[in-house]
Amino acid sequence: MAASTDPSSGRKPQTGQDFADIDADRAEGASIDPADVARFSAQAAEWWDARGPFAPLHRFNPARLSFIRDHVADRFLRDPAKREAFAGLSLIDIGCGGGLIAEPMRRMGFAVTAIDASSENIGTARAHAAEQGLDIAYRAATVEQVEAEGAGPFDVVLVLEIIEHVADPESFLRACSRLVAPGGILIVATLNRTLKSLALGKVAAEYILRWVPAGTHDWRQFVKPDEIRMMLSAEPVAVSGPYGLVYSPLSDRWSESADADVNYMMVATKA
Repeated sequence: MAASTDPSSGRKPQTGQDFADIDADRAEGASIDPADVARFSAQAAEWWDARGPFAPLHRFNPARLSFIRDHVADRFLRDPAKREAFAGLSLIDIGCGGGLIAEPMRRMGFAVTAIDASSENIGTARAHAAEQGLDIAYRAATVEQVEAEGAGPFDVVLVLEIIEHVADPESFLRACSRLVAPGGILIVATLNRTLKSLALGKVAAEYILRWVPAGTHDWRQFVKPDEIRMMLSAEPVAVSGPYGLVYSPLSDRWSESADADVNYMMVATKA
């Protein structure tokens, strides 16, 4: 689908043709953690298996999508009930994995760019999007590479469940914020570093419930909401949140909550 121009921004959102279609064997960037990249690369073929290693993300996705849809709709005065409600807006999904968020974002009308440091993840994501007939600009790259190439800015920047896996969270998050267009929005999702998250987000999730493979997370790398505020304090953005997300074993569903002790989201907007 050809990109349209959003009257509110006067800019043309980026599509796959805005990027060179050549990926390096390994994306390079100061903030990435090679060990985590290798771990997720080894599971790349299983991203779309709803009963596989990424089953928790499949269950988590509806809550994440609702949160993103509603906050972006409020920011850009869009009606989320309309078909392709966000047409004309550009979005980048940083640390996109196999495309579990990028694909529904494209269906909502965004012109989507999605990057990941793992070329294996990008290969899986590209193949699945092609099967679905979705034009998404996938690329094996880091946020530092995207910024250095002058890509963007983007109306929406998504940083979902990735900051706890990078080697330099502040450098990474500040680079992400610099990709936000004037008037745009940055949405971060991560895990809080609390005793509750150690018990539930690490020990229970990995060793008792076996939701994710053991070793997926390092609790010491979980990030507190105030730390995200501090990381972004030097950037021209206004930060709100945290907005908690909690799981109900009775309904087997995630929902927004005032409890941000484990999973939470933050929103940063640029004037």
